[in-house]
Amino acid sequence: QVQLVESGGGLVQAGGSLRLSCAASGRTFSNSVMGWFRQAPGKEREFVAAITWSAGSTYYTDSVKGRFTISRDNAKNTVYLQMNSLKPEDTAVYYCAADRTSIVRMNSRFYDNWGQGTQVTVSS
Repeated sequence: QVQLVESGGGLVQAGGSLRLSCAASGRTFSNSVMGWFRQAPGKEREFVAAITWSAGSTYYTDSVKGRFTISRDNAKNTVYLQMNSLKPEDTAVYYCAADRTSIVRMNSRFYDNWGQGTQVTVSS
């Protein structure tokens, strides 16, 4: 059974930092794409960042470029999202997701497995 377990969310002031973790288990992820998405109250779930597990190629939505960094630790089967210079508009539930294919896509419907989400709240 595939499991994605997020951790690291919390409350932070604007300008602060948080690091989210996503521990993956249950299958081989070496040919997968791992993504982070977020959903704010009353809004649709949106793509934040993705990484190809094998090559480590990274992709970001424009609003987080230069502030967020996605990375992975193959030995720990864990994906991270380092979030710096946080803004109140970054407040959302953040979800980790896995796509069985090696194609990087920003549409959430292509991702097969999802974590339970972790709340990030940025105060002004």
